[in-house]
Amino acid sequence: MTKRKPPPKINADTKAFWDGCRERELRFQKCEDCGHLRHPPAFLCPHCLSSRTVMVKASGRGRVYSYAVYHVAFDPAFQEDLPYIVALVDLEEGPRIVSNLVGCDPGAAACGMAVEVAWDDGEEGLCLPKFRPAGA
Repeated sequence: MTKRKPPPKINADTKAFWDGCRERELRFQKCEDCGHLRHPPAFLCPHCLSSRTVMVKASGRGRVYSYAVYHVAFDPAFQEDLPYIVALVDLEEGPRIVSNLVGCDPGAAACGMAVEVAWDDGEEGLCLPKFRPAGA
C-alpha cells in the first residue's frame, strides 16, 4: 500500500497562493506600498512593514539557484519517487520558491538551469507547482 504524502499546510496567509495553484497560476503577494514581490506569503512586507498587498500572477519561468538530489526518502511516502530533486528556483519576477525539479535526470540538473512550472495534480484537490527544464 502506498503511503499518503503530507499535504502543504494552508492558512489565511497562504490560501490565495494555493487557490491560484488550483487554477494553474503562480500567484504571489506584492506590497502595494513599496512594490516588493514576496514568497512565502506573510502578513507584513519584510521591506517596509506594510500590510497592504495585492496578489499578482507570475510567469512560471525561472532559474535553478540550488538543488539537492535525494537518494533516501525523508518520509516513506516519497520512497517510490527516489531519486528526486528538490530545487530552489529564482523566478523571473523575483521570488524564490522551493519545489521539485521533474522531467530531469538527476545528473543533468545544474545551478543556473532555465526552468518552467509544471503542474502536478496532488491529493485532496491540490495542484502542486513543480519545475521542469525549460522547453522540455
